[in-house]
Amino acid sequence: MPGDELFGRAGELAALDALVDGLPDTGAALVVRGAPGIGKSALLSRTGRRARAAGLTVLTASGVEAETHLPYAGLHQLTHGLLDRVGHLPPVQARALLGAFGMAEPSATEGAPQFFMIALATLSLLGDAADEAPVLLVADDAQWLDAPTLDVLAFVARRLGAEPLGMLLGVREGCVTPLDASAVPELRLEPLTATAARDLLDTVRPGLEPPLRRQVLDGAAGNPLALIELPAALRGRATSADALTSPAVPLTSRLEQAFSSRLADLPPDTRTALLVAASDEEGLLGDVLAAASGLARTALDADALRPAVASGLVTADAQRVLFSHPLVRSAVLHTAPLAERLAAHGALAAVLEGRPDRQAWHRAAASGRPDESVAEALERTAARAEARGAPAVALAALERAVALGERPSRRAGRLLHAAELTLELGDAERAETLLHLAAPLDLDERERARLVLLRERLETDVSASVPRLRLLIATAESAADAGHPGLALTLLRAAARRCWWADPGRETRERVVAAAERLPVPELHAELVYVLAAATPLENGSTVVERLERLESEGGYDVIAAGTLGAAATMAGAYDLAGGFLRHAAAGLRAQGRLGLLTQTLVSLSFTSAHVVDWEAGVPSVAEAVRLAQESGQRRWLTGALIAKAQLTAVLGDVAAAQGAIAEAERQGLAVANPSNLAFIQITRGLIGLAAGRQAEAFACVWRVFDPTDPAHHPYLQTLALPVLAESAVSDEHLAQARQALSGLQERAAPATARTVRAGLGFAQALLADDDSAEARFRAALDLDMSQEPFTRARLLLAYGAWLRRRRRVTESRTPLRIARESFASLRAEPWHERARQELRSAGEGGGQRSPTDWELLTPQELQIAQLAATGLSNRDIGQQLYLSPRTVGAHLYRIYPKLGITSRGQLRERLGQRG
Repeated sequence: MPGDELFGRAGELAALDALVDGLPDTGAALVVRGAPGIGKSALLSRTGRRARAAGLTVLTASGVEAETHLPYAGLHQLTHGLLDRVGHLPPVQARALLGAFGMAEPSATEGAPQFFMIALATLSLLGDAADEAPVLLVADDAQWLDAPTLDVLAFVARRLGAEPLGMLLGVREGCVTPLDASAVPELRLEPLTATAARDLLDTVRPGLEPPLRRQVLDGAAGNPLALIELPAALRGRATSADALTSPAVPLTSRLEQAFSSRLADLPPDTRTALLVAASDEEGLLGDVLAAASGLARTALDADALRPAVASGLVTADAQRVLFSHPLVRSAVLHTAPLAERLAAHGALAAVLEGRPDRQAWHRAAASGRPDESVAEALERTAARAEARGAPAVALAALERAVALGERPSRRAGRLLHAAELTLELGDAERAETLLHLAAPLDLDERERARLVLLRERLETDVSASVPRLRLLIATAESAADAGHPGLALTLLRAAARRCWWADPGRETRERVVAAAERLPVPELHAELVYVLAAATPLENGSTVVERLERLESEGGYDVIAAGTLGAAATMAGAYDLAGGFLRHAAAGLRAQGRLGLLTQTLVSLSFTSAHVVDWEAGVPSVAEAVRLAQESGQRRWLTGALIAKAQLTAVLGDVAAAQGAIAEAERQGLAVANPSNLAFIQITRGLIGLAAGRQAEAFACVWRVFDPTDPAHHPYLQTLALPVLAESAVSDEHLAQARQALSGLQERAAPATARTVRAGLGFAQALLADDDSAEARFRAALDLDMSQEPFTRARLLLAYGAWLRRRRRVTESRTPLRIARESFASLRAEPWHERARQELRSAGEGGGQRSPTDWELLTPQELQIAQLAATGLSNRDIGQQLYLSPRTVGAHLYRIYPKLGITSRGQLRERLGQRG
């Protein structure tokens, strides 16, 4: 577009100039949003030229509506000039990025490249280029970039702060993109003012007759492209003046009609070449001319495009044909009859041998009826898209294959696979539609089992539905009989998870376990251990712990199994065993770039850290779990992360932050509420009440976990709730209730051997004992192995010391109170530390006030980076683990050093060893 189109855009130009001028110091992103023809392309083009003149590296791409099904096509457009730098990346990132572009086969060990690894590789590649000169990404018509590319750009946009990296994206008004959820600032382009519109029109079309000038100004409504194009269309009158200027016709349609009026005068061969170019996503000149020659049945060369170039509809060079505006492409397609459009796609498919994905899509677009061979080609395209880490593209191909397929026996498999991908992408409503189409078909046993499993993943009702559990068990047994034990075990895992969420009764739980134990799988299979832990965590608790201990000793499990085993350990109350499995899983998932599963693992690890009050591991893992759950849109796991955050912050003494986190957890959990989440929330509220010194409030919250009539009732989480209940039971009434709860739980938990369960029972038995048996109970509890339960042991010592002091055994009380005080200080459990100090003062011993450490000045992410840097990892290694750029890591370290009173990386390890 001519530069004159920038009339009246002084403010917008200043904003874009400020972004470019600020790039050497800080990164920034900006979405330029507006209606078609409003001037987005002109502003982006002008800003790109200015950035190049200022010495920046400018990377450009332009979205094309027909290209949205080609995975990472937009990302390749943007970064193809930097691919010679891929060798600078860590090998796992380099393989992921090249795999996404179809330039490398996935390795047998790593499998398909994971989206977040591709996104991190992109960030690293851009950061590498930015080390030489600031980089500006400019993407016009970003709403038409393929979905994987947009997701990568959203990932990068959230991490721009420390990089001399800018992002400028043109987006059409009314279009939704993943960038909308990334809080990227927007610059909205409004129509030109009346004065600016008159000035522009008089500049580009001087001397218009007054009536025509009025028609143009009224019809254009301040749209720059309309001011440029409508005069010629109105003079030509190939289209009625009303159609071009009537406010009743949308301006976009009027502009298309203006361009259409210029197409009618072009030679037939030119119109044929333009139709092929408009039908093609890449617009490669050779492909366009070859396909157009096939349509015209005569050899066409570049001269066929000359009239279109002369009229300003397209530009062409030795490589590509580019339309001057997306509305020109639309006009070409809308003016061509359907038969001609189908023929253009068929001609393109004929010249695309050796490029199977593009060929498959053009064959599909050319099909006016079902065609099994095209459906099979699209299935292969879907498989390649999955292998490149692009499930959204794979889904589009499968859905088109469903529409074109002719074989009923293949339809069910395609629908189920599409539903799996849809669930992976988080679109439950679309998945339900696909499953509804699959359900009435003639399904084999494997397909029927997949259907049941997918519907279970869609199910939001997590109540103790016995019919639902019976369906899962029966389907699993049928799948096993048909020779699919792995699928059967997955179904039984889903059933066991339901048993954990809400108790369906002992008989049903034992049926789940019995069905799983009949399967021909090893007894140490991770999913079998999970089934036992989720369905019968107390009844089979000793078996679960024994198998976990063997697995811990023998090793040999992969990262997925490690995460499953860690979850099983937490369900069985074996927090001392959970941490090792979960750390192993987290490390492997980080290396593979599987952030969805990493998020879930970090939430479980956060609960483990919160339970033992390991603040050094817990504070950063909780913060990262919350951040990643938000970024990956996992609401259920975000609820869990917030609960863990509330638990840890309550113990550390920040009651206000804990209350805020648990309130947010409740809000997030409303859509996916289940008794286990509700129970965790009430246990956490009880812990917050204890931290605040409000015992009655704490008791009221945690009692809900024990009340069979309450939605938060949970028979297995009572083992975690019991210590809070016992500590908060102060009144006679509450003591009586707590003793009754303890009595019932002791009997049910008798088979359990998990240390957390035994420690909780011993703690409650001591605190709830009558005066005659209290001392024996305290001593028995202190004899238990609580080496992995430091917070529980410290609270037990505090209670014991307080009990001794109240019985005037002051001298004896000081030793347990002193140990409790020092333990709480080490754990940073400030509310309990203060109580231990007060008890010691009452026992005649002062001092012991905990001094804050420098480490407490660090944010959770700074603490995590400092810990990793102290192990000797480079900025690049740290960035790869935390999905940050090396420059961002360096910026954090720059802020960390003065907070810790050090000046270099080499001093971090020494300071880490001195923390208090």
